[in-house]
Amino acid sequence: MRPTGKLHLGNYMGALKNWVELQDRYDCYFFIADWHALTTDYADPSQIAPNTIEVILDYLAAGLDPQRSVLFLQSRVLQHAELALLLGMSTPLGWLERVPSYKEMQENLSNKDLTTYGFLGYPVLMAADILLYQADFVPVGQDQQAHVELTREVARRFNQLYGKHGHNMKIGAIPGVGVEGEAFAVREVLPEPKVLLTPSPKLPGTDGRKMSKSYGNTILISDPEPVVRQKLKTMVTDPARIRRSDPGDPDKCPVGDLHKVFSTPETLAKVYEGCRSAGIGCIECKSWAADALVKVLQPIQERRAKTTDEQAVEILEEGSRRAAARAEQTMVEVREAMRLTLSTVEAGKGCS
Repeated sequence: MRPTGKLHLGNYMGALKNWVELQDRYDCYFFIADWHALTTDYADPSQIAPNTIEVILDYLAAGLDPQRSVLFLQSRVLQHAELALLLGMSTPLGWLERVPSYKEMQENLSNKDLTTYGFLGYPVLMAADILLYQADFVPVGQDQQAHVELTREVARRFNQLYGKHGHNMKIGAIPGVGVEGEAFAVREVLPEPKVLLTPSPKLPGTDGRKMSKSYGNTILISDPEPVVRQKLKTMVTDPARIRRSDPGDPDKCPVGDLHKVFSTPETLAKVYEGCRSAGIGCIECKSWAADALVKVLQPIQERRAKTTDEQAVEILEEGSRRAAARAEQTMVEVREAMRLTLSTVEAGKGCS
């Protein structure tokens, strides 16, 4: 995640909760993408460092375990920049311009100048983030599948260009034909990662739109109970319920959407019956939603309080060292595949 502030319930339900569960089945790498934050916040990077602390604290609070997974900071692993540079040499411009979020983010962030090389090229950096660890899977929601597909295309192109080895094989037996009379096997230096679709429930913000920091409508996973309850009191509801006596429909109400995600089946049944019959008011319905949110957030916040900023930084530094060691293994293969490694024999060629 990009360090643009404390994480909210949308971040938790859309990603963090799934990540915590994935630790039981996979060797996982979770990082804070501070270089990606610069693609939109390059003019004022002053909040990236303090926000990084907040995000790692939220990671730990949610249940990510540095003993079971690698938690690191993108900018502490310089191989991310090296691989992004090398991949960028062969990534067609048209691939980047067709990324769905490219024009969408420019429209949504019209107050910022995003006509930059860094913003256009962020999918290449994203591909490097993934391919550097020769990942088998990338856990994403359906709306992020396009990014993973671009990463697969970048990897495929790299392997076709640089993953050739072996000679004197029958032409046409395998892809990757070299000079006439020869064929080359294509070795996957950078394996194409697969999408691992993870649940991403609809989670509205307090204004009814998608919960997002840019909309200022979030409920933070670090918000104390009084703040959670106050935010829910101001949350928009079914527009058909103008008066207390008007019946409503939880399926048309943002508060109803929260109940579907967080409340028990018993509470949800009471919401449907009470709202549609006007037997309960919106204030009572919001109070029940707040009860459910507080029950989810309380253990998360208790874990957060146990970690100091200093401990969080040390966890990031140690994780970054582990990530860099793994990343360098990949870069050795990449440099060799691209013939960027000088041997003593090559260095002596042509000398008298």
